Amino acid sequence: MSDLPLTHLDAQGRAGMVDVSGKPPVRRDAVAEGDFRAKASTIDRIMQGELPKGEALSVARLAGIQAAKDCARTIPLCHPIPLEHASVDFRRCEDTVIRIRATATVVARTGIEMEALTAVMGAALTLWDMTKAIDDSLSIGNVNLVEKRKASS
Repeated sequence: MSDLPLTHLDAQGRAGMVDVSGKPPVRRDAVAEGDFRAKASTIDRIMQGELPKGEALSVARLAGIQAAKDCARTIPLCHPIPLEHASVDFRRCEDTVIRIRATATVVARTGIEMEALTAVMGAALTLWDMTKAIDDSLSIGNVNLVEKRKASS
């Protein structure tokens, strides 16, 4: 862990939004991933688009993108930023696991990591919602930021 002070706390330990107004806008990209786990038969139905609530992957993709766009409304100290791009993709990596990968891009004064992470969670929660009636073994895990890039200013 870093010994640097937390940027969201003032000298008295009160939380507040970080002032980024003095920083130049630069291109920033972030990639996050997470796992949605369910029974193999549930994953089969998701991948085949055969759920009672409809085609889950397209709905989850849209939910993840919307979550990235609304990140500042969900996470109190996130800056509202002009999201330039967001994408959400799915890959079955085991019989019982769908890996969700979200990418987000912005040209701004602050990072885009929270938006990528929020996109993964929005997509995962949508898959959960669309499968909870047919599977009681659902779980979401291994949600991580796997890459972040910042262009030279």
